[in-house]
Amino acid sequence: MQEQLSEFLEHLLLNENASRHTVRAYESDLSQFVTFVAARNGRKRMDLRPEDFTHLSIRAFLGDLQKRSISRSSAARKLAAIRTFSRYMRREGVLDDDPSALVGTPKREQRLPAHLGEAEMTRLLEMPDATHPLGRRDRAILELFYASGLRLSELVGLDVDDVNLSSRIVRVLGKGRKERLVPFNRSTESAVRAWLKDWEGLAAVAQEAARGARKGSRKKSTPMFLNYAGGRLSTRSVDRLVRKYVSACSSRFGISPHALRHSFATHLLQRGADLRAIQELLGHARLSTTQRYTHVNAAQLMDAYKKAHPKA
Repeated sequence: MQEQLSEFLEHLLLNENASRHTVRAYESDLSQFVTFVAARNGRKRMDLRPEDFTHLSIRAFLGDLQKRSISRSSAARKLAAIRTFSRYMRREGVLDDDPSALVGTPKREQRLPAHLGEAEMTRLLEMPDATHPLGRRDRAILELFYASGLRLSELVGLDVDDVNLSSRIVRVLGKGRKERLVPFNRSTESAVRAWLKDWEGLAAVAQEAARGARKGSRKKSTPMFLNYAGGRLSTRSVDRLVRKYVSACSSRFGISPHALRHSFATHLLQRGADLRAIQELLGHARLSTTQRYTHVNAAQLMDAYKKAHPKA
């Protein structure tokens, strides 16, 4: 089974056009499953065979996740990975049938992601020290997050050429390597322009460090957001700086870059934006994803009801 797993991950990367981030997620979830099955059968991972992949082993794995208090959403994600792997092995003739088809999906909790109100977002955007280069960078990051609703991976993956300041449009490479264009506002334009004045100095540091790199290497990118050494900011660094500014201006917990994306969608919905327009801006493949991602509070629903219902 270990050999089949390696071939499956390679198939995802080369034939399914999956991103390396997606492949790593599949590898992590499936490796957990394979390790569990090996321990359950008292064997080593390398000794497992495809016939050890049964619906009983999948159910036992889900039961173990529940005992370890793993969330239902995480369990459902791991089961989705197992199902994809199972269908692949059946298609390749390794399995005669699909054992995952006999396993039900755990019912997910209907929890809404944390988000900030409009006043809270205003305070957050004002937190970075704009008298310092890295403060101007952080201000541009927060502005762009809130103005365009980007995913964390999308923001750190931006290059300078992806941002059109004159048109106030950012070109984003989203999930499944799907490209989309997302607008942003004038305050974001100003923040990005201020950061780009400092960007050249940090970029020069990176270029100096890159001199002497071996010939034939890939064309170097020009990251939009740099660290103090001139390299591309990592997702962990951006997550850390967002949480730092939130803790400095709010007592709220669970506010991450993902929560800023949710705030973006929520505020658009509250101000009357069409749900399908929000879907396009967020880069969701299905409208149902957007419906779960956004919400309207009870007061807004009551107000809409009173305005629209003829007997209200």
